[in-house]
Amino acid sequence: MNQQTGELVWSTEPVTRRKQFTFNFGPRLVVYKDVVLYAGGDGRMLSVDATSGKQLWTSEHPNSGYQSPQDLMVVDGLVWCAPLTTGKDTGVYTGRDPRTGEVKKEFAPDIDTYWFHHRCYIAKATDNFLIPSRTGVEFVDFKKEHWDIHHWVRGGCLYGIMPCNGLTYTPPHNCACYPEAKLYGFNALAPMAPTRPIPAKVPEEGRLETGLAFGTPMADVKPFDGNDDWPTFRHDQGRSGTSKQEIDAKVETQWTTSLGGRLTSPVIANGLVYVAQIDAHSLFALDQKTGKEAWTFTAGARIDSPPTVERGRVVFGGADGWVYCLKADDGQLIWRYRAAPLDRRMMAYEQLESLWPVHGSVLIKNGIVWAVAGRSNFLDGGLRLLRLDLESGTKLTETIMDETNPETGNNMQEKLLTLQMPVGLPDILSADDKFVYMRSQKFDLEGNRLEIGPVSGDFVQQGSAQKGEGAHLFAPMGFLDDSWFHRSYWVLGRSFAGGHGGYYQAGRFTPSGRILVNGGGYVYGYGRKPEYFRWTTTMEHELYAATPEAPEIPEDFIKQGNAGAAAGGGSSARFPNTPSLNPAGKAITVEAWMTATNPNGVIVARGGPGEGFALTLETGKPTFHVRSASTLSTVSGPKRIVGGWHHVVGVLTAEKQMRLYVDGERVGEGTASGLLTRDPAQGLDIGDDIAGAVGEYQSPFPFVGIIDEVRLYFTAVDDAAVAERYRDGSELSGDPVLVVSFDDGSARDVSTYRNNGTLDGGKVVAGKFNQAIQFTANKGGKGKKGNTNAGNAGDSLVKPKWTKDVPIYVRAMVLAGFHLFIVGPPDIID
Repeated sequence: MNQQTGELVWSTEPVTRRKQFTFNFGPRLVVYKDVVLYAGGDGRMLSVDATSGKQLWTSEHPNSGYQSPQDLMVVDGLVWCAPLTTGKDTGVYTGRDPRTGEVKKEFAPDIDTYWFHHRCYIAKATDNFLIPSRTGVEFVDFKKEHWDIHHWVRGGCLYGIMPCNGLTYTPPHNCACYPEAKLYGFNALAPMAPTRPIPAKVPEEGRLETGLAFGTPMADVKPFDGNDDWPTFRHDQGRSGTSKQEIDAKVETQWTTSLGGRLTSPVIANGLVYVAQIDAHSLFALDQKTGKEAWTFTAGARIDSPPTVERGRVVFGGADGWVYCLKADDGQLIWRYRAAPLDRRMMAYEQLESLWPVHGSVLIKNGIVWAVAGRSNFLDGGLRLLRLDLESGTKLTETIMDETNPETGNNMQEKLLTLQMPVGLPDILSADDKFVYMRSQKFDLEGNRLEIGPVSGDFVQQGSAQKGEGAHLFAPMGFLDDSWFHRSYWVLGRSFAGGHGGYYQAGRFTPSGRILVNGGGYVYGYGRKPEYFRWTTTMEHELYAATPEAPEIPEDFIKQGNAGAAAGGGSSARFPNTPSLNPAGKAITVEAWMTATNPNGVIVARGGPGEGFALTLETGKPTFHVRSASTLSTVSGPKRIVGGWHHVVGVLTAEKQMRLYVDGERVGEGTASGLLTRDPAQGLDIGDDIAGAVGEYQSPFPFVGIIDEVRLYFTAVDDAAVAERYRDGSELSGDPVLVVSFDDGSARDVSTYRNNGTLDGGKVVAGKFNQAIQFTANKGGKGKKGNTNAGNAGDSLVKPKWTKDVPIYVRAMVLAGFHLFIVGPPDIID
C-alpha cells in the first residue's frame, strides 16, 4: 500500500500458514532491499518482488525456534534458515539468494555436543554471526562455517537474547537446565578484549596489604568453643543452622537498633554482633547485650553476607574482589588480600564491583581462610579458589577453575551429560572434617577439585546419587538466592539434577527443602509438599523432620530414564486426551522409527474397539489399523521387519484411502470404512495399547524393542514426502500435533501443542537419532503391575518423622537445643 495515501499498489495470492496459532507463534515477514520474504510456519517460505508483488520463488522452510515464531533472517545478503527445533534436527544452515532462491551456501555444525530442543525463542544474528540457541547460545560464523557453543547461558522465554552495542544481552529466565553452571539474572556479555588480557600468572606484588593492626597475635580461644556464639554464616562450617545453646520457648525482645538499608544475617562472637549493611559496604559491630554500636568498617564494595569470626579476627570478602581481616574488638585492619587477579571494575546492580567479587562469608578451617573470587568459570578467566593464612594473609594456594577441563585440556563443556554440567558458579563454601564444598563440587583440603561432575545424564541416576562420603548441606542455586524459584531448593546430599525432568529428583532421594537445618540427629526442612514437587502452580509447603541420611533405594526402584512400568503389558508412554489430539473426521499420518526384537507388539495406538488407529507389528509384519464406528480396516506389509532400524508410516486420507510405508516405500494400501466418527475415549499409547485394542490383537500387546521419533499429523502426506523424510529427514508436514523424540528421557511433546505424556518404564538408549526408549514386556504377561516409582515426583523415599502445616512462609530457621525457631511472612494463600 502507498504509505501516504493508503492506496493498494499490489497484493499476492493468499499465502499459507500454520493452521494452529498459539499465543507464542506468529508468521515471519522480512523486507530486504527489493524483496519481501514470508514464512507462515507450515514448512514453506516465499519471496516476492517488493515493487510489483510478483512471486520470485518458494522453497522448503525447516522448523526452527521452539514454542516461538520461526527463524527467517537475511545476513550478508543471504536468506538463512536451518532445522533447529529438536535435538535430532541436522542444524544445517542454508543461505539462499533473496531474489532467485538459489542456495549459495550450506553447512552443518562442526561440533559434537548434546542438543536439547531450541530455547523457547527465535534465533538472532549480527553482521558476523548467526546466533541460535539450540541449547544455550551458539555463535555460528557463517564465513568460517564454525559453531561456538555456550550451553551455560541463555535468554528469557519468547524474547531470547539481544546482540547489540558489541555486547550480548541475556535477560532473566526460569530454566532449570545446568542449574549449577548457568548464568542467572540479567547479564551483558562481551568478547574477551585482546587489549585487556588477564595474565595466566598474577604477580603477588600489590595483592597483600597490611593495616595498622598487622602483627596482632591471634586469640587462643576459638569462638566455636562457646555454645552461645554464632561465629559464621549458619553457625558452623557445615552451615547447619544449629546451636547447642538451649533457648526457652518464651522469647522476648531485649533490644532493637535501626541501621537502615539491606542487612545480612548476623553472626555473634565474644559479646559482639556483626552484621553488614550490604549496599553501604559497611560492617557493624554491636554490643550483644545492648545493641550499641562498638565500631564500623567500610569496604570497597558490597558485603553480601556476614563475616566469619575466628580467634579474635573478623574475616570477610567484598564485591571489590578483596578479602579483609579485622581485629574483632575494634575493627582495625590487620590485612587485606586481593583475591581478584586484577583491579578491574564493572557495573552490577547500580554499583561498581570487581569482575571477580568475593562472597562476604568466607570459610576458615584449620587456620586457613578459603574464598572464591569470580562470577563463572566461563567468564573473565574463570573462578579463583584461594587459601590464605589467617594470621598473616599470605597466599598458600590459588586454584583456577576456568572453561578448561583439567583432565583433558579441552573445553569443560565436553563433560556435560544431557542437561547436567560440572559446577561452574561460586557460592558460600562449606566443609566437613575431610572436604570443602562449593555447591555440589567437592575439594580436598589442599584446594584440589575432586569428582568433577556430573554423575549421569539420566535424570534419576543424577538425582539419586546422594548417599556416601561427601554428603553435605548445599544450595544448588546458591545459599543467598532468595527468589524462591519454583525449581530450586536446598539439598542434604551429594548431587543435584537439572532439566525439566531432573530438578525434582534430588528431593525424592534425600532430605531437601526451601531451607534446611541439620542437627540433633535430625534434619528439619521447610519445602514444597512431595505431591506438588513437580508442579508449577500449586505451591503448598510443609515443615518436617527426618533422619539426615539419604534413605536406601530399593533395588527395583530406579530404572534408567524415569522408569516404571504401569499396570499393563510392559513399559509404555501414555498421552492424555486433548482437543489438539482429536482425530475425528480428519486425515491421519502417524510415523515412528523402531527396531523390534519381538515379532508382535503395538508401536503407536490411539483409541480402542469403537474408534481408533494403530501401527503394530503382527507376526513380524508392519500393520496399520483404522477403526471407524466399530468397523475395523487393516493393511499390512508383505515382509517381516524384526531386527534393524525401520521407518514405519501409516496414512489415512480424507478420501478414506489407507497407505502403509516402510523405509520410504509404499508396502500396503486399502480403503477404510470411513474416517473416525468421534474422539476415542482411550488416549494415545506408545509401546502398547492398554485400554482396549484397536485391532484384533489382545490388549495390551506390548512392543519389545526400541522406538524413536514418533510423530502424528492430521493431514495425509504423499509418497514423495515419505520418501524424502526417510532419505534426508525433512518434515512430513509443517504442523504436527505430536512430536516425541525421547531425547531427554521423557515423553515430552516438542510440537507447538505440548501434549506431554508420561513415560512408564523403558530404558534410555541410543536411538536412530540421539536417544530413544527401549520398551520391554513384563514377565508374567498382561495385567502384572510393574514399577511406578521413578518418574513420580510425589513418590519420595524420604519418610519424615513428622510433618506440619505452618501459617508462615519460612524464610529463616534455627535449631537451638531442642527448640526449632521459624521466621517468615504470613502464608495467606489457601
